[in-house]
Amino acid sequence: MTDAERRAEFTSFVRTHWSQLMTIAVAVSGSRYEAEDLVQTALTNTYGRWHKIRDGEALAYLRRSIVNAHISRWRRHRGAELTMADPPEAAAAERGAVAVDDRLTLLPLLRDLPQRQRAVLVLRYLCDLSDADVATALGTSTGTVRSQAARGLATLRRRHSRGEREPDDEPTQELVSLSEGAR
Repeated sequence: MTDAERRAEFTSFVRTHWSQLMTIAVAVSGSRYEAEDLVQTALTNTYGRWHKIRDGEALAYLRRSIVNAHISRWRRHRGAELTMADPPEAAAAERGAVAVDDRLTLLPLLRDLPQRQRAVLVLRYLCDLSDADVATALGTSTGTVRSQAARGLATLRRRHSRGEREPDDEPTQELVSLSEGAR
């Protein structure tokens, strides 16, 4: 087979199977633009070996070549910038705003709890201590820690769901007074 015949056969094959190759590449990569690059890479690599590929196995060879090209690209660009539909900064900012709102709502409710329940909840959830560590810190049993935590959480849930107390300026005033005292 001459070079011109091989080129004509390859071009005919590509024209016939282009949509199948693109479908495979889109399924593998998830992006039409990346799929075009993958198909082009696979075709470029395959053209040099076209004379060695058996007639009935060309499509399977190209499928595998597309998958291998995708895996190679993924390995090369692992840890690089990811393309996302929504920028992650917006989602992080929203979560941060919600966390601040929750904190401003929960701090006054937490302050209204009895001292022991408040201490247990702060040590257990803010300081991430185990029940045994909280019990040691407070000089009580682990059963007392569990019951105080359950009661405190139930009270917080009940008051939060009723909206008994709205966030006030106390946390902000505390921060202002602390920052003024540091000067």
